[in-house]
Amino acid sequence: MTGPDFDAWVAQRGDALLRLAYLLTGSRADAEDVVQDVLVRALPRWEGIAAADDVDAYVRRMVVNAHTSWWRRWRKRETPVEQVRDRAVEEARLRDDDLWRACLALPADQRAAVVLRFYEDLSYAEIAALTGVREGTVRSRVSRGLAVLRARVETLEDVR
Repeated sequence: MTGPDFDAWVAQRGDALLRLAYLLTGSRADAEDVVQDVLVRALPRWEGIAAADDVDAYVRRMVVNAHTSWWRRWRKRETPVEQVRDRAVEEARLRDDDLWRACLALPADQRAAVVLRFYEDLSYAEIAALTGVREGTVRSRVSRGLAVLRARVETLEDVR
């Protein structure tokens, strides 16, 4: 059984991958880097990937894994600076929404679980399979992430 053509699949699903990566990274530039990295790694192996039962799930997993690897590398090498650079000013405008900032403040594993559950509309079992953790861990991450987001929204409502 032959799966979808790489170019056709990317044309159809590329924007969804970019949105997922953006929600995971919080930065359009970083999201583009993550998706580009995933697609570069997927192309030479596309015949095997296209034969998978669920090509979308397979590549989404690659995006989540690439983001996790990127985040780990960043934590080891990057040092946040006090001064905002020009590129960061553009990104700051994208993060103006208080809820979005609260989402970005979540730990990466909680944010990924919340994004996959409510943006990608995946079940807990699908998220567990995608991230390689137990379903109970996924439920815990989603629950904790939502608790932080709810508390943030309540605090903002009290201020207004």
